[in-house]
Amino acid sequence: MKIAVIGAGAIGGLVGAKLALAGEEVSFLVRARHVEAIRKNGFRLLHPDGTEQVAREIRVTESYAEAGVQDVVILAMKAHQVEEVLPHLPKLMGPDTVIVPMQNGIPFWYFNRHGGALEGSVVRTVDPEGTLLAGIDPARILGCVVYPASELLAPGVVKHIEGERFPLGELDGSSSERVQRVSEAFVRAGFKAPVLDNIRAEIWLKLWGNLSFNPISSLTHSTLVDICQYPLSRELAANMMREAQTVAGKLGIEFRVSLDKRIAGAEKVGKHKTSMLQDIEAGRAPEIDALVGSVVELARMTDTPTPHIDTVFALVKLLARTMAEEQGQVRLRAVA
Repeated sequence: MKIAVIGAGAIGGLVGAKLALAGEEVSFLVRARHVEAIRKNGFRLLHPDGTEQVAREIRVTESYAEAGVQDVVILAMKAHQVEEVLPHLPKLMGPDTVIVPMQNGIPFWYFNRHGGALEGSVVRTVDPEGTLLAGIDPARILGCVVYPASELLAPGVVKHIEGERFPLGELDGSSSERVQRVSEAFVRAGFKAPVLDNIRAEIWLKLWGNLSFNPISSLTHSTLVDICQYPLSRELAANMMREAQTVAGKLGIEFRVSLDKRIAGAEKVGKHKTSMLQDIEAGRAPEIDALVGSVVELARMTDTPTPHIDTVFALVKLLARTMAEEQGQVRLRAVA
């Protein structure tokens, strides 16, 4: 298949490189500094077992017109970055092109093909003016949940830390030929990509940990295992997760694992810095609204009190605003 990956960061790089190595026709649509590095050296992938592979049979460009019509378009950027690519997407679209957003958190399409009283509602935290829904036809979208942890070490160099699951699903829960086709491509690339009949439940399961561990790690500069093994931060994360579970329950979502098991899963990842902490340390705008603010919004929509989530949300938003005003980054520095 012809697959365009927009963004060559930690996840986009991992997915695009492995799809290319499996024989798919992959085009990376990236910024100039990535174009030069990848064209020169290929895309270098460092596996968890210490081995390396380099994907060289790939197209790398800044030009959507040059990439042309695709079978699948993977949106592999942060939620707040999707809007900037909207004007260019039509150049990649054919009548049957499928779009696979890979953003964390509650997606902009959440209430489309959802059913119930909230059908068609806009999640304003991630799509304030409804621009994303207006710019991307929900009928093209396949839901996807990203579980792997990876890090971008340099342009064109990604370290895969752990995880290989990318569950997929139609927004209305139906089974389709196109979702099976995309799943099969991911499986050929070495991923686990089960097709689910309720992709929103899987989104909540992933978000359940992200909405707590990401902001807590950003505020404390601690890794997942640190948060889980320190009693006070573990209990804070658990309280945030209990509140989120109540919100999800009012939207018809049941979690297939227990809260303790979800925390244990995060602890097992070990000394891994969350994506939000990586952004804070690098001076990048962190992905707060999709991961935390969206849950606050859905809590208000369902009349659910979320005092722990609200407090952590306020603190990490203030941190992000301070960073933006000071044009700085926040890192721990060893002292002699």
